[in-house]
Amino acid sequence: MPIEVTTRHMQGMEDIQEYAESRAAELADAFRGCEHVHVILDHEKHLFKAEVVIQAGHHVRIEAEEEVDNMRAAIDGAFEKAERQFRRLRDKVKDHHSAMKYEESKKERGEEI
Repeated sequence: MPIEVTTRHMQGMEDIQEYAESRAAELADAFRGCEHVHVILDHEKHLFKAEVVIQAGHHVRIEAEEEVDNMRAAIDGAFEKAERQFRRLRDKVKDHHSAMKYEESKKERGEEI
């Protein structure tokens, strides 16, 4: 799975890029549906901005961003938001499938829904 880290308006921040790559790898390990992770790091005035774009299977695209005065905090916040979105989406799909199985089992028994 490709992990891409882009920096804007910053130079010489290899440790921050490595940190973002490690966070992206953790996220990809936790959620197997990830196909591509793109992390965009930006610095504007006194704020650091981290944006995470995740491409997953079945045309799923998750975007999250965080803007604070510390780059590591911005990266952590963006990944937490993306993880929350991914988890919510996965739970919706799982809940939907279990509801469908429940309705099918009722139909097989001849009960009304």
